[in-house]
Amino acid sequence: MLKESVLLESRTLRSGVLDRTDVLDRVKVLSLLPDGLHVTTAMVAAYFEVAETVVNNLLSRHRHELQSNGMRVLRGSELRNFKELNLSSYDRPQPRSALAIWSRRSVLNVAMLLRDSEVARQVRVYLLDMEYLARTQPVDNPVPVEPAPVEPVPIEPAPTGSVVLDDRIDRRITHILGSTVVPMLNALIATSGEHRRELLELREDIEDVERRLCWHHKRLTTLEGEAPAKSAASTLGAMTWQAFEQHVAGLLRHDGCTDVVVRQARGDRGIDVTGRTADGRTVAVRCENRSGRRTVAGADLRKFAGAARALHRFDLALFVAACDFGHESQAIADLTGVVTVDRREVEAWTAGVRLKALR
Repeated sequence: MLKESVLLESRTLRSGVLDRTDVLDRVKVLSLLPDGLHVTTAMVAAYFEVAETVVNNLLSRHRHELQSNGMRVLRGSELRNFKELNLSSYDRPQPRSALAIWSRRSVLNVAMLLRDSEVARQVRVYLLDMEYLARTQPVDNPVPVEPAPVEPVPIEPAPTGSVVLDDRIDRRITHILGSTVVPMLNALIATSGEHRRELLELREDIEDVERRLCWHHKRLTTLEGEAPAKSAASTLGAMTWQAFEQHVAGLLRHDGCTDVVVRQARGDRGIDVTGRTADGRTVAVRCENRSGRRTVAGADLRKFAGAARALHRFDLALFVAACDFGHESQAIADLTGVVTVDRREVEAWTAGVRLKALR
């Protein structure tokens, strides 16, 4: 089996595996711009956990190869239109005469050129592992034969062991949705004007299917276990407030956030976790999992909104709760721009569904 370092030296070998962009999300979640197709240089640097200058230096040395795989430099009216659609809410204040945007294929190309990044090294190892399995897996192409007639038999209930097959089907469907259907919809949304709203609604429906499949996978995993596993809701409710904050911090990192800090102290006006999204927005998070509480109190949300939005002016304020939000607390959130994440959304987030606000 080849060593991952050979990808650094052989452009031919790199070209042979550039279609496997799904590997990026298997190693670490790659957050995309609102068009669902591109990332900026800063987002590429955040994904590989290197300085932005490192990516710029790589671009100067391998510009032709990267451009052939989807990296583009926007200028003039093209840049203005792109910024209006994708960067208007969080672009840097200083004017830009040019902006490099990267496709998933070109980001994978970076992973095969970047030497001093542990994330890039993991991507290369994963790529070669998948390539090795694809080449060594036996191909089963049986000659079709005419089936012999058989007597109909009653259909028996499926045994418990069949959940393994169901689970494989669920994961295959989820993979197809994430790697084929959603990117195709993103491309249609980016180029469609007349039907943009309908396409966005269709993408929402597909993401809901992905969420349901994640929950179904958890149920099947529970059925396969020797002892009944606790539900996500009961597990979250059983956490101490310290453990819940650490759990939420881990979910933020999984969704590509950097500089995630758990404050582990009460009394900081309700801000428990801070960080920065992959696209550079600052994030403040309040974590709420008090036992016995069915809904979030309006006073708690009002206090957090004042600290996160008015006092410290974070770009994104998340109130994550292991319970629900009542009419009063949700109304305050809508008024102040706080994003609420209720019990069901936390369960889905824990199951692997990316939080929309962080995309």
